[in-house]
Amino acid sequence: MSQTVKETKAQRAERLKGQLNPWSAYAEIERFAREGWDSVPPEWLNTYFRWWGIYTQGDGVGAIGGTGGEGKAVRHLLVRIRIPNGVLTARQASRIADLAERFARGVADITVRQNIQLHWIRIEDLPAVIQGLSEVGISTLGSCGDVTRNVTGCPVAGVDADEVADASPLVEATTAMLNGSPEFYNLPRKFKVSIAGCRSWCAYPEINDVGLTAVRHPRSGEVGFSLRVGGGLSTEPQLARRLDVFVRPEQVPAVVRGVAEVFRASEVLREHREKARLKFLFLLHGWTEARFQAALEQRLGFALAPGVREDAPLSAFRDHVGVRPQKQPGAYAVGVPVLRGRLHPSQLRAVADAAERHASGRLRTTVMQNLVVLDVPRARLADVLRSVEDAGLPLGVSAFARGTVACTGTEFCKLALTETKSFAARLVEELEARLPGFDEHVKIHVTGCPNSCGQHWIADIGLEGKKVKLDGRLVDAYYFCIGGAAGGHAAIARPVGYRVPAFEVAPAIERLARAYLSRRLPGESFREFCARHDDVELRALLAGVETAAVARDASPGPVPHAVEG
Repeated sequence: MSQTVKETKAQRAERLKGQLNPWSAYAEIERFAREGWDSVPPEWLNTYFRWWGIYTQGDGVGAIGGTGGEGKAVRHLLVRIRIPNGVLTARQASRIADLAERFARGVADITVRQNIQLHWIRIEDLPAVIQGLSEVGISTLGSCGDVTRNVTGCPVAGVDADEVADASPLVEATTAMLNGSPEFYNLPRKFKVSIAGCRSWCAYPEINDVGLTAVRHPRSGEVGFSLRVGGGLSTEPQLARRLDVFVRPEQVPAVVRGVAEVFRASEVLREHREKARLKFLFLLHGWTEARFQAALEQRLGFALAPGVREDAPLSAFRDHVGVRPQKQPGAYAVGVPVLRGRLHPSQLRAVADAAERHASGRLRTTVMQNLVVLDVPRARLADVLRSVEDAGLPLGVSAFARGTVACTGTEFCKLALTETKSFAARLVEELEARLPGFDEHVKIHVTGCPNSCGQHWIADIGLEGKKVKLDGRLVDAYYFCIGGAAGGHAAIARPVGYRVPAFEVAPAIERLARAYLSRRLPGESFREFCARHDDVELRALLAGVETAAVARDASPGPVPHAVEG
């Protein structure tokens, strides 16, 4: 008697992708809108919608509200708007605000890839949202799914007085080449690209599948790019590997395409969804930088020039927050901090209006979940600052507000274990009260599960969501990962064995921060202070007493790996 072999998650995904390119099937979305939620088949809810930047929304209790590590879906959708290089016009930002107000219950969240997410979207309203965005030249296309995600870049590209090169045209060209292309709708998993020309590496090339960073050749003076491949976070964090190449600007689109083709052709990466990112060629399949470079150059049909020395940035804050002069005389960029990335439509509209009335109407989103207003004349700076402050977005925020990032969390994500957005806001408020005047650069990243959509692995203090039992009931808790960084001190944060309920996080951070302030060496940064203490010492500083290590994976039930965030 034969038994039916159950299809694996990877086999199902590959079968569905082989049967349909969702980018060619927009008419189905319109049909679903006409016929209602019950007309949507599971393959669209769980797979195809993602190619259009659409997820099913969770029920507010995340992974513990469902089975198998995934929460229950409600009859509303999360829609992610793709914003290459974070480039927005005031008109586009105003349209997003209008759509958030009309269809998304007044919620618009900036993500760590410069996108903006809307929530609470009804199936009946999807075409109106997509069409409303299309009318102003933006789209949700390709912001989720097994495709090239939003290509990130420097938010002050083209205006930064100290940039090596304006790489935004290369972001635009790469996006046009890959996004929506039938050649690249079926990659093994998501594929993340950053291309930036600023000296601060603000787009974090180290954690992308492809990271291109502008560098000037020391002999010829020619501007080109260094190339990193195979970076990624999630449950098995990996900093990208730098190849020994100097990529000329005109070669950038071909190089990105070549890396995407190497990824697409890797059948071994299609066997397990949890091990399908480009980084696993290095982690599991024996690839080296030299082997990857050879495979890339074979596809290019030419050899790339040898790499040159690069100067990695040392600052923890590379967020372009504050008022900074542009290369254009008399013009300024105003970086507006947006705590945890959450905007009310009135706030987004106010920033857009300030950009339109007092500047050129150009805006940018950032990977630190903030906004930047470009081209503000000196004479209108006060007007812009007044407008954003009146909207509840003052520039003069604390180091904690400036350095805190939060993922979506259980509020809307089916895979999360903890609520993050409100927690992050409360945490900042409490830290400001406990540590008034603290002005050191400390990045605190909050992630609601091990998948690191909040990038806790590259934070000074990374908080990973867990659940613990307290008085017989499960409550939100966080596990501390300390000492993550990108740039000159690039490192994956160390899980130090300390986990506490959410309400004990602020006191723990206060104890660590006070220890730093009282015991630091002359000129020592918070990152350097943590680096010279081992896990036992850091646990003691966090807890106030010596304490035994707690296993990082002590969560109730399995959580799916590598969320599509």
